[in-house]
Amino acid sequence: MLVWLAEALTPYISLFNVVGYLTFRAIMAILTALGIALWVGPHVIRRLQLLQIGQVVRHDGPESHFSKRGTPTMGGVMILFAIAVSVLLWAKLSNPYVWVVLFVLVSFGAIGFVDDYRKVVRKNTKGLIARWKYFWQSAAALAVGIFLFSTATADAQTQLVVPFFKGFMPVLGLLFIPLVYFVIVGSSNAVNLTDGLDGLAIMTTVMVAAGFALVAWATGNVNFANYLHIPYVVYASELVVVCTAIVGAGLGFLWFNTYPAQVFMGDVGSLALGALLGVIAVLLRQEFLLVIMGGVFVMETVSVILQVGSFKLRGQRIFRMAPIHHHYELKGWPEPRVIVRFWIITLVLVLVGLVTLKLR
Repeated sequence: MLVWLAEALTPYISLFNVVGYLTFRAIMAILTALGIALWVGPHVIRRLQLLQIGQVVRHDGPESHFSKRGTPTMGGVMILFAIAVSVLLWAKLSNPYVWVVLFVLVSFGAIGFVDDYRKVVRKNTKGLIARWKYFWQSAAALAVGIFLFSTATADAQTQLVVPFFKGFMPVLGLLFIPLVYFVIVGSSNAVNLTDGLDGLAIMTTVMVAAGFALVAWATGNVNFANYLHIPYVVYASELVVVCTAIVGAGLGFLWFNTYPAQVFMGDVGSLALGALLGVIAVLLRQEFLLVIMGGVFVMETVSVILQVGSFKLRGQRIFRMAPIHHHYELKGWPEPRVIVRFWIITLVLVLVGLVTLKLR
């Protein structure tokens, strides 16, 4: 929006020319989203408290979590609002990828909102019935996959990029659509599973988004894309603004979500943020990179799959509790120790993921 305004004013005031620079808009997107989150945060928390929208805590969970019962949840609305406003202000709205990202943000946020509303307002502990949750997640993800496939104008937009191999990038054809589905839905639910400790999911998301901001900058620049032997995607550059908006909004939310949390993001935040990371990975053609940089999300998801599978097949549990962050809590690790160590793991994995772009 501001890009259009700046272009109109530049002939009269040359200073507005700076808005055309991607780096300037990326930095402003961080600051805008951060400022919005810090500004609306206290108002959202106060409103949630007045409405008595508090966290529901599992009875079989760690005892240290019992004190969190009643802490305001659904705070993810402030994250989504900050991201949406920042992107609308600083991204080029003529870029179709911007609207794909906003569609995912709103659709998965709406699914999470309904789930949270049923849990904390209607007092239905099951929330949105699982089959309906997956139905709507699948519908939104498939809609994105079909749209991207039908509008693709170059092989680079549907190629599969495999880490460490610069000459092996097959064009997926119709297989592109189910890949989009699995990445977006899988990433959405993976972040949702990770959201169990104060600041764990949001800071992990921030670091992965920051990594993707660098990847988007390289993918949208023909010279750097050729140098790194990754597909050059013409619309990818504006995803830098999207990623930095996620970083700013996430840091703003962390201000209130850090241990001990004043507010939780709820499914409205975790489902939407996970889907955002998934669709960004798809648009950049870096699904494998998401698996590497988002290794903590993968670890949390795999721990649940192994736990459920082992209990159904053998009647025994592998972990004391799943997801795995609860396992370490029950082993006696203080919550802040688990959180910070998982942050460190994520930082290392993001750096490893970025290195794989060069080792091809």
